[in-house]
Amino acid sequence: MTVPVFLEFVEIKTKLASLFPFVLGTLFTLYRFGSINALNTILFFIAMVVFDMATTAINNTMDFVKAKNLVYRDEENILGKAGISVKKAATIIVSMIAFAALLGLILTARTNLLLLAIGALCFAIGILYTFGPFPISRMPLGEVASGLTMGFGIFFIAVFVNVPAGTLASLLLQWPNFTLAGNVANLLIILLQSAPLVFSIANIMLANNICDYETDISNHRYTLTFYIGKPIAVRLYSWLYYGAFAATSVSVLFGIYPVWMLFIWAIFPVIQRNIHRFKAKQDKATTFNLAIKNLILYHGLEIILLIVSLILK
Repeated sequence: MTVPVFLEFVEIKTKLASLFPFVLGTLFTLYRFGSINALNTILFFIAMVVFDMATTAINNTMDFVKAKNLVYRDEENILGKAGISVKKAATIIVSMIAFAALLGLILTARTNLLLLAIGALCFAIGILYTFGPFPISRMPLGEVASGLTMGFGIFFIAVFVNVPAGTLASLLLQWPNFTLAGNVANLLIILLQSAPLVFSIANIMLANNICDYETDISNHRYTLTFYIGKPIAVRLYSWLYYGAFAATSVSVLFGIYPVWMLFIWAIFPVIQRNIHRFKAKQDKATTFNLAIKNLILYHGLEIILLIVSLILK
């Protein structure tokens, strides 16, 4: 397998969805807690990217195996186009998961046992997203799973590996007893800060499923769009973006974010224009990428404003 084929197999260009939660989580840790652990951050970044690539590879492989539409399987799916065998694809996937798991165990040893439980849950969701008899992506849970796992999960872990033990939560095991402790205020803050990420990442999956509505039905994929109907799904697409702006504004109101973060509203007209364009036409080739552009616009500006806040602080 050549490097270009591998990069298409893992869809490397889509990894922005995991990069933004990582960067924002790290910056927020610096701003809110004044804490950073460089080695833990690097280890987590590598593990995160490798596992994200593995889940995408699983998705492409399972789409190939379960495809009912033969034209899609042989001409659009990377396994069919590049002639990659399912066995070879499985070997690559298992290798990536094993490597990411090893890094996760090292991070657990360097932080707290709770990270093992959180990591295992994220791994389970990522693998079962498209693997198994009832994959999450073929049910009306795909948007929720992708949004929470990447938007909240990555943001949370990026903070967790950088702050002192007990700042967020901790798990102590003294066999046969265990103790789970945490700071409710800090956990709620992390949940609120990650909300815009949860919404924008979920919208990428939602936009994808809206655009693939007819193809998904032909391939027996019954996503959220199938159950709530395309018109409501399109409205939900816009509501999630409005929710992101609302969450950031509430953060400023409660003094979690600095007032500078309200400049995020400067891009509202652009986001709104992109929403209207998607409402007018839902097409994979021309308007699906508006969800990715909105994610880059919103969280790119969010990163800039956080950096400014750090400098001014």
